[in-house]
Amino acid sequence: MTHPLLQFSPEVAQARAEGRAIVALESTIITHGMPFPQNVEAARAVEAEVRAHGATPATIAVMGGRILIGLTDAQLDALGQAAHVMKLSRADLAACLAQGKMGATTVAATMICAHLAGIDVFATGGIGGVHRGAETSFDISADLPELAATAVTVIAAGAKAILDLPKTLEYLETAGVPVIAYGQDDFPAFWSRSSGLKAPLRMDNAAEIARAQLLRTSLGLPGGQLIANPIPAGDEVAREIIDPVIETALAEAAAAGILAKDVTPFLLDRIFDLTKGQSLVSNIALVLNNARLGAAIALEITAQRPAKTL
Repeated sequence: MTHPLLQFSPEVAQARAEGRAIVALESTIITHGMPFPQNVEAARAVEAEVRAHGATPATIAVMGGRILIGLTDAQLDALGQAAHVMKLSRADLAACLAQGKMGATTVAATMICAHLAGIDVFATGGIGGVHRGAETSFDISADLPELAATAVTVIAAGAKAILDLPKTLEYLETAGVPVIAYGQDDFPAFWSRSSGLKAPLRMDNAAEIARAQLLRTSLGLPGGQLIANPIPAGDEVAREIIDPVIETALAEAAAAGILAKDVTPFLLDRIFDLTKGQSLVSNIALVLNNARLGAAIALEITAQRPAKTL
């Protein structure tokens, strides 16, 4: 039975009715990632990439007390131009719905909504993780426990490189989340193809990834899996270039007393400035790359899932 708060766009509703593959997309990249109209243009480009590879995109957001699974053109434009949009994670989702506010979904909230809607695959840029200095701040993204709780396969270019990547991998291992590098042994670092850390698992094709998620479900294992898909070689910012920039931005955030949910947007803005916009170009390229892989995995899950019997 479909949850009464879900509202499907006509495109997604038709895909559901026909049993076609669907890929969930988050909306904070629209509201908290870049200005209008570039944000909407980027969102439409990602949706087009999913369609071009045989699946249906479902950008998720909250408006008017409903969870929108797929946005119409008018809804996407409204979201892209709106001010004071809530940034939703697990803690905020119900409150935003109760108050009838507009909200954009992070990785965690997108996973929750996708699972409610019966969507198995979600493509994003990078997940949140354990922040640097978490041993004293206890700043750990809600994305990590969500990966352990909600059965959605998430495709990302690793965790954002501004984070403590070794601790992020340790957390995911403890929580029982499969971290699968796609096509390489190393765990990627968002803007860079390698973090210098070995990923716990490696798979080289979408069929294996799809089968792994279906088997997790059949075994009664909770949670999803993280597919760490490296940015294309021609679009990466090498670690020796990006790492000093990240350190500068982190020092500025600490000096300014930036905390909690404000940390990541501040850092991404400063890294954009310090790289003269290259970080955003790479960010868009990696999201498009993840959309392509997401479509391939969604198609495989749809093909491999046993047919329902009456």
